Amino acid sequence: MELDIQKMIFEFLGGLGIFLFGIKFMGDGLQKSAGNKLRDILDKFTTNPIMGIFAGIIVTVLIQSSSGTTVLTVGLVNAGFMTLKQAIGVIMGANIGTTVTAFIIGIKISDYALPIIAAGSILLFFFKNKKVHYIGQCVFGFGALFFGLELMGDGMKPLRSLEAFQELTVSMSNNPLLGVIIGTVFTVIVQSSSATIGILQELFSQGALDLKAALPVLFGDNIGTTITAILASIGSSIAARRAALTHVIFNIVGTTIFMIILGLYTRFITNLQTSMNLNEEMTIAFAHGTFNIANTLMQAPFIALLALIVTKLIPGEENIIEYNTKGLDPLLIGQSPSIALGQAKKEIIRMGEFSIKGLEETNHYLNNKQPVHSELATQYESALNNLDRKITQYLVDIASSGELTEGDSEIHSILMNTVNDIERIGDHFENIVELVDFQIANKAKLTDFAKKDLEEMFELTITTVREAIEALEKNDRQLAQDVVKKEDQIDKMERNLRKKHILRLNEGICVGASGIVFVDIVSNLERIGDHAVNIAEVVLGED
Repeated sequence: MELDIQKMIFEFLGGLGIFLFGIKFMGDGLQKSAGNKLRDILDKFTTNPIMGIFAGIIVTVLIQSSSGTTVLTVGLVNAGFMTLKQAIGVIMGANIGTTVTAFIIGIKISDYALPIIAAGSILLFFFKNKKVHYIGQCVFGFGALFFGLELMGDGMKPLRSLEAFQELTVSMSNNPLLGVIIGTVFTVIVQSSSATIGILQELFSQGALDLKAALPVLFGDNIGTTITAILASIGSSIAARRAALTHVIFNIVGTTIFMIILGLYTRFITNLQTSMNLNEEMTIAFAHGTFNIANTLMQAPFIALLALIVTKLIPGEENIIEYNTKGLDPLLIGQSPSIALGQAKKEIIRMGEFSIKGLEETNHYLNNKQPVHSELATQYESALNNLDRKITQYLVDIASSGELTEGDSEIHSILMNTVNDIERIGDHFENIVELVDFQIANKAKLTDFAKKDLEEMFELTITTVREAIEALEKNDRQLAQDVVKKEDQIDKMERNLRKKHILRLNEGICVGASGIVFVDIVSNLERIGDHAVNIAEVVLGED
């Protein structure tokens, strides 16, 4: 008996591991063969919550993980790419998309799992073409999914004869809430609702569970899968935490409604199984699919209410970084290129403000090493990159219109150069964030002298950039001249700090790793000063 239990545990755990690997490997292959455009899909096709639902379905089908889609969504909300209402739509869509795995399992081609794995291996190891390699990854993962499921099924077969398990299934039939708790807890442990649904399909196909006991477990799986998003939102922005909480509320509300009508829903699925002649695995797949589709249809009209509820539950001001442009209307290009240039300038000023905030967050990170400042600095740098691409394209479109006067052409050239300078400021403060990461990883401590020097240089650099952006906004020549003077101070400070650093090295006060960090930060700040003076010289009418 002990040997049987050991075999049962080993087959179940090994099968579960192979199943999870198969889903992950297949999802990665699908993602890569799709061109790794998931972020773009979520960014472009979430203009409203309904479109968000469809985007959530597509992305979840591609990566075979509703948790993965939700985590990606939380990240986009955290970064400011997506509003809370858009995110709620994506999360609803992810719940529908994840049912595809259950339908794949319902096809029941376990007998061909090993040949499928072999075919995937051939594509992986005997072809150098990347596209073929990704397809091989999908095929191998697909086969591994079924092979793992078969192993799990073999491991679970003896469960039917165990008295304790029989008593548990009777309890679950009599007390559906117990099934919900078991489904929730197991999914939290395994971190994959697809895996727990797969196990449920096996148990149901073996007759170890009846439908009345299986359905509450299925509802619990949907609640358990929300834990991944909750974990991803820890330490994130208020908006990201709200998106994660929405996922929890959405699935709890759906489960509550279906638990109330459990008897009616059980009869509906039984009739569906009989009328469509479904096998046991496909019956659970249809139960999973209809539950998630019905839940989405019921709650989709209340997306605004859901957003309001989570806003009340998690109060506070959202620190939203607007990644996308606001006033770049393509119609203005043909109607009035000069107004279009004015709109582009407004977006460039906003870009400049982001560069200042990014610099401030970088300075905070250097001083206190708190990850929240690193994350914010990185987000500002991403926002600068995104704005750079969109503003540059808009300016290119303006130039292509052929409607520019000589004066407009000059302004156009100035704005093109300025966009590039501001984007480069973002690159340099991102470099500094990476240097601080290096400092933390290598436990390279800076001396108090070095810290004080860097603080002074940082303050001077931030002031210089701020004045350069203000000079551009107001076309203020006096401010621009001040920027040129301050940049000269930055250059002198950089040379002076390098000399002081060499003296500290010679005296043994400073060590190698710390010295690298110090010198590179100083160098990046000096380059930021150069870009600030480029902006100022534009105002002064100098090259």
